[in-house]
Amino acid sequence: MRRARFIVLPLLAAMAFAGNLHAQQSVVDAINSYGKFDNWSKREVKESALIGGATECLYEFYGDQETVFTGKTPFSAPEGYIWRTNNVLAIVAGVVKTNNTVFPEKRGDGYCCRIETHIEEVKALGVINMDVTCQGAMLVGVLPEPITTTKDPMAKVLYGVPFTGFPKAVRMDIKADVGHEVIRGTGFSKLKPLGYPDSAEITFILQKRWEDEDGNVHALRVATGIRRLSEDIPEWINGYEIPLVYGDITGQPFYKEYMGLKTDPETAYHAINSKGKNVIIQEEGWAEPGTEPTHLLLHVISSCGKAFYGGVGNTVWLDNVKIVM
Repeated sequence: MRRARFIVLPLLAAMAFAGNLHAQQSVVDAINSYGKFDNWSKREVKESALIGGATECLYEFYGDQETVFTGKTPFSAPEGYIWRTNNVLAIVAGVVKTNNTVFPEKRGDGYCCRIETHIEEVKALGVINMDVTCQGAMLVGVLPEPITTTKDPMAKVLYGVPFTGFPKAVRMDIKADVGHEVIRGTGFSKLKPLGYPDSAEITFILQKRWEDEDGNVHALRVATGIRRLSEDIPEWINGYEIPLVYGDITGQPFYKEYMGLKTDPETAYHAINSKGKNVIIQEEGWAEPGTEPTHLLLHVISSCGKAFYGGVGNTVWLDNVKIVM
C-alpha cells in the first residue's frame, strides 16, 4: 500500500501540472487568436428618443462582419472570448445611450483595430446638454453592462483573467497618432483644454492575488511591461515588442513612476470578490522572481489620464497582438 501511495502522488502532481499548462495555453490561444482582429461583430442599439433616437453600432472582435445583434440586450461574451472593448451600452435613469471608441478598420486583406479618444455629445433641447471626453480602450477582462451611473468609472472595468504562466513579452503591429491636447470633459461643465499633450499606453502585467477573510483582495506585482506612446508612429511597425520584467523594477534604468504599483484608489484595478462585491485590488508590493502569478492583465488605452480626461484625436491602431511564451 505504501508503494502504491508513492506512485499515485507523483501521478496526481503531474496531472495537476498538465491541467495548469492546458489552462495557461487556453488563455494564450484565446488572446492570440482574437488578437488578429480579422473577425468583428456589431450590436445595433437604438438610443432613447429623448437624446435623438439614433441607431448606433457597438463593435467587438469576434464572429464575422455578418454577425449583427439588435436591441438593448447587455453584452455577453461568447465562450473563449476573453477580450473586451469599452464599447458599451448605458441605461441611466431609463435613458439608453451608447459609446463606441474601438473600431474595425481595413488593413490589407483583413482588418485591424482602431482605438480613439473623442468627445461624446449628449444633447436634448432644453433637457440635456453634455460633452464627455471618452477614452478608447481594449482589454483582457470584463466590462459588465449596462452601465447605470457615471460614478466611479474605474470600478466598472474588471481587468485581468486567471493565469499561471511565465510569458516573455507581448508583441503586436502598431501605429499611432498621439500627443493631442488633453481636454477635460466630465459632462457636468464645459469642455476645458488643459494645455498639455496626452499619451497612449500599453499595459501588460502579471499579479499574484489573494482574498482575506473580510473579502479584501490583495496583490503582488509579479511582472511588468508598460509602454507609453508619447510620439507618433506614422507608419506600421510590425512585431513591436514589450518585454515582461519579473520582480521589483524600481531600480531599473527604464523605470518610470507610471509603471509603479497601483495604490491610488482613483486608478486602482477592481475585482469581484468571493462575496460578489466589487472591491479595489490592493497592490501591496513586488513579488520575488519565480513567484507564480494568478492573473494576467493586458490593456491598451488611447489616453493615459484618469476618466473623462484625454487628448481628443489620440488614436492607436493595433494588429496581430500576441503573447510570447
